[in-house]
Amino acid sequence: MKQEQVILPFKINMLLYPLLLVLSIWFVFWFEVKWDISFNEWGVRPRHVSGLKGIFFSPFIHGDASHLWHNTLPLFILSTALCYFYENVSVKVLLLGAFFTGIATWMIGRDSYHIGASGVIYMLFGFLFLKGILAKHYRLLAVSFFVVFVYGGMIWYVAPIDYKISWEGHLSGLLVGFFLATSFKSKLHKETPKYIWETENYDPTTDAFMQCFDAHGNFVPTPPKVHEEALEEIPSVEVFTNDGIRLIYQQIKSDKNKKRVFKLQ
Repeated sequence: MKQEQVILPFKINMLLYPLLLVLSIWFVFWFEVKWDISFNEWGVRPRHVSGLKGIFFSPFIHGDASHLWHNTLPLFILSTALCYFYENVSVKVLLLGAFFTGIATWMIGRDSYHIGASGVIYMLFGFLFLKGILAKHYRLLAVSFFVVFVYGGMIWYVAPIDYKISWEGHLSGLLVGFFLATSFKSKLHKETPKYIWETENYDPTTDAFMQCFDAHGNFVPTPPKVHEEALEEIPSVEVFTNDGIRLIYQQIKSDKNKKRVFKLQ
């Protein structure tokens, strides 16, 4: 029976995009420190027209080094997983996910500046988790379980447990990730299985089964002499029956004038 195999070829852009994301947020933070300025006012300010610009800029702005560091690893790991397992929709998920997360934060957030890439991280978390379950493929399910195992503790921060944390941005990202997981149809790379005779290196002259047919495709019974020569070369032959019983036919040495005798063990 043929079984479909899913192949996931590695491409350089699978690491390039996540690396660019991480480098961009670090570059912005370095720029702020270098010139002693703050871009916090470029974050999302809910229900203010001037705060709409934060939809595009807030993921790149972080309050301090600790905030930046805590977002760096999750952003790199989850975006890499997105680009590797869902390559054909990864760019759309990143762009649309970040955009709609910012929109949702602008709608439900407190009147303050919401900054940081954590909303995008929660969007990636929600997408990878739900998409793996909906895909019903063992590799993608493993990704879902990995995400939950490593970053499952993040779920607590979608609730207002700390006034310094933008739980509205976290909740927005998680819901947007769930929405995108049900909206995008990501097709896996499937390799068409081949039988041995469909491969390029197949040689019919070395196939024992093909030797049973002549040039016209007619079945040619194997001569008894061939069986005898084969038995002389093989000291024992194991046969497995359907009920699991193993039969061992072992040749007993005898004189040429005597008949061959086989014992059953």
